[in-house]
Amino acid sequence: MFIKAAHLPERIISGAYILHSGLQKRNPNEETAAALHGMAVQAYPFLREIPAQQFVRLLSLAEIALGAALLTPLVPSKLAGAKLTAFAAGLLGLYARLPGMRQPGSIWPTEQGTGLAKDAFLLGIGLSLFMAGNGRKKKKKKATGR
Repeated sequence: MFIKAAHLPERIISGAYILHSGLQKRNPNEETAAALHGMAVQAYPFLREIPAQQFVRLLSLAEIALGAALLTPLVPSKLAGAKLTAFAAGLLGLYARLPGMRQPGSIWPTEQGTGLAKDAFLLGIGLSLFMAGNGRKKKKKKATGR
């Protein structure tokens, strides 16, 4: 096993949540796809080039892959943490860029923005996993007194 027991709670809880989210998006209806794509395009205009249904399917696959990686003990915590950090940073980009998510002149969320603001927890978990690494310490070579 490549992970520390102390990493299990954060990996299991965040992994299960993200996996479930990805599974829920597998077959979006037109309305849901348009809403998710529209929100993403507002924050990241380059996503306009991807059709809404395709965008949501790709998002679904990314969430399923990330959730599975977090839940798989053979995936090192450093790697899982790096992936979670990147994903959470993208979500927080939505929070930062979408109008109405934050109170005017503040980083604090409006009622509407609370759901996205909570993704800061995922960023913290990802950074913690990345910084903690896989828990294997490299052996230091002893100086030979020569």
